[in-house]
Amino acid sequence: MADIKTTPTDASVERFLQAVTPAVRREDGLRLAEIFREVTGEDPVMWGPSIVGYGSYRYVSPANPRTRGEWPKTGFSPRKAQLSLYGLKDLPEGAALLPELGACTEGAGCVYVKRLADVDEAVLRRLISIAWARGDDPAAS
Repeated sequence: MADIKTTPTDASVERFLQAVTPAVRREDGLRLAEIFREVTGEDPVMWGPSIVGYGSYRYVSPANPRTRGEWPKTGFSPRKAQLSLYGLKDLPEGAALLPELGACTEGAGCVYVKRLADVDEAVLRRLISIAWARGDDPAAS
């Protein structure tokens, strides 16, 4: 089984966010860090080189039950082309609320947003709260 590459690190979240380009993505990333911290009450941790994560949970892959790991309950990555938001659609309550978020697209495990200004911040906060409240995957035990 391959090693999971995206794990918590000791890297500085602040240093990572200050280095993000372009500037609009950096500003959105810094604002997202504030929003996530306010909703979760937790300080962020870098997961791998580019994901700012909050909390963690254990999971079992639905595609391969032998694949188990740990992943942030919620988080984001301010990538060059768009913001990647993690954990917002994983639970049924979040998936049902997602259409109210605003301009976004969905990937397999995340939600993509071009600009933070394109989404409803109140809905984003509710989605983060839903993701934050999740427990471990019962199959992961």
